[in-house]
Amino acid sequence: MSVFIIAEAGVNHNGSIELAKKLIDVASDAGADAVKFQTFKAETLVSRSAQKASYQKETTEASESQFEMLKKLELNVMTHKELIHYCETKNIMFLSTPFDLESIQLLDELGLKIFKIPSGEITNLPYLRAIAKLNKKVILSTGMATMQEVKDAFEVLVHNGTKKENITILHANTMYPTPMEDVNLNAMLTLQKEFNVHVGYSDHTLGIEVPTAAVAMGASCIEKHFTLSRKMEGPDHKASLEPEELKAMLQAIRNIEKALGSFEKKPSPSETPNIIVARKSIVASRAIKKGETFSQNNLNVKRPAGGLNPMKWDEVLGSLAQRDYKPDEMIEL
Repeated sequence: MSVFIIAEAGVNHNGSIELAKKLIDVASDAGADAVKFQTFKAETLVSRSAQKASYQKETTEASESQFEMLKKLELNVMTHKELIHYCETKNIMFLSTPFDLESIQLLDELGLKIFKIPSGEITNLPYLRAIAKLNKKVILSTGMATMQEVKDAFEVLVHNGTKKENITILHANTMYPTPMEDVNLNAMLTLQKEFNVHVGYSDHTLGIEVPTAAVAMGASCIEKHFTLSRKMEGPDHKASLEPEELKAMLQAIRNIEKALGSFEKKPSPSETPNIIVARKSIVASRAIKKGETFSQNNLNVKRPAGGLNPMKWDEVLGSLAQRDYKPDEMIEL
């Protein structure tokens, strides 16, 4: 099964539908399976007095509240419909993360088949129940969560209508950008062992090494933020990939997928012709007369293959030559 790659546009559209369409173009051109936005109403997501995260304060207007920042980044119903239609023309799946109950209902009415639960909602019981009851495919991010919190959320989903086999759990770290020493990619394997479901990785590091490594470790889903330019103003641009980097990540992941191959150890089609060139045969090290005994004094092992396999060396020693041999001639039994 091919790795499902989500290009996370998030709020990097800065409230502009034209910018959102350009992001869709970039994701489609890069070869992503889906492009994901965020669906919320500032009024139902955050209180007016809530502070911004420290990374958001560095990348946006310091004096504005989190409410004021988010209000400018909302996408209305008509915009959703237009972006969904645009994704269809670009042959890429439209996804969006809902951040409140009203947004869950909206995305369900718009026909989304996959619901992404962000890390911040993993302890939101009413929210989890609302998504679970839809019986859709669910991608659950687990940034900031303990194993017990992941277990609790998983049980809520399963007990309220979501099939276990429809759940993919993403290991994640919600620091933007994530320091390498905090990635803890092995935790993805712990999640897979604990829940026996598909796992993946939502990446917030700088660069593309970590998501590529996650695929090599067995990730079935990768999510990565991207932008048109890290120099743009907005909360998430700074920790996002630029278009060429997104392409490079997609190419690296697809190459790793090919390289993983099967679990069978055997010569590959490309290397099979080299067997005759690189391996060796048992040959005469000097002229040998018919009836002479084969020994270490008159035998050697040399390229190419095609004669007796050198693993038969012990069988050959002590036997009699059935004919004359010239130096370097392949021995026969």
